[in-house]
Amino acid sequence: MIKNEKGFTLIEMLIVLLVISVLLIITIPNLSKNSDSVKSKGCEALQKTVEAQAQAYFIETGGFPASMQTLVDEGYVSQDTCPDGTKLVISAEGKVSEQVQAEGT
Repeated sequence: MIKNEKGFTLIEMLIVLLVISVLLIITIPNLSKNSDSVKSKGCEALQKTVEAQAQAYFIETGGFPASMQTLVDEGYVSQDTCPDGTKLVISAEGKVSEQVQAEGT
């Protein structure tokens, strides 16, 4: 009796697992490198959006907001922190920047 069974051998399955493992080893470090870049770009975009909202606040009220919290409370923006957790601050002229933290805090 001749059996003609079709399927994968153990060696073939091990080779497939090896190829998948190599692909994962290559891609995972690249994803973590790009994560910092994405967060940085997200913060820059949020700063520009908040500056635009500060201009809208200026047009409606005649003055720039006293703080970021004012924009949040009035509903102009929904958050005052960047994706990386850095807080944003607004100057008296309506310019938005990242809050600089002193060393040791």
